[in-house]
Amino acid sequence: MIARHFIDSLDFAHKGAELSGDMAVVDMPRLQDMLAAPDGVVRYTVRGLQGKDGKPMLEVELDGACRLRCQRCLEAMDYPIRQTTRLLLTPESELDAFPDDENELDSIAIDKHLDVEDVIEQEILLNLPFAPKHPEGKCQPAAEGMNRSADNPFAVLAGLKKK
Repeated sequence: MIARHFIDSLDFAHKGAELSGDMAVVDMPRLQDMLAAPDGVVRYTVRGLQGKDGKPMLEVELDGACRLRCQRCLEAMDYPIRQTTRLLLTPESELDAFPDDENELDSIAIDKHLDVEDVIEQEILLNLPFAPKHPEGKCQPAAEGMNRSADNPFAVLAGLKKK
């Protein structure tokens, strides 16, 4: 089990603070259902910063890997996690408002007790593919090995059609 890090998100951003560390994939409970194996480590850096307009933000940088299950062959596959996300710190009352600009940054609520590991896990979950697959030609579909002609119920119908 990991030691959790909690920050005052607004104070963290205003001070331009930085927090780095490693987090084992096995310590991310919401991610477990999507994994083929709980192997892997994700290195993270969370930075507090001010946007061009002076708004407080967090930058979350992730680098690591996890093992997902290929939806084509059902075998485990390594999936790289390399991403940088900027999160605008917004009062909770304004989170449901529609953004003025389509390029608006993702927002999270200002929190005096923000769980950093929870933010990291959430960012990974949001960026995983819906149906992970090996690159084309790297795996065989699970059903490909089945003998289709012998047990095909429509083979009888095809024979009747010829009569």
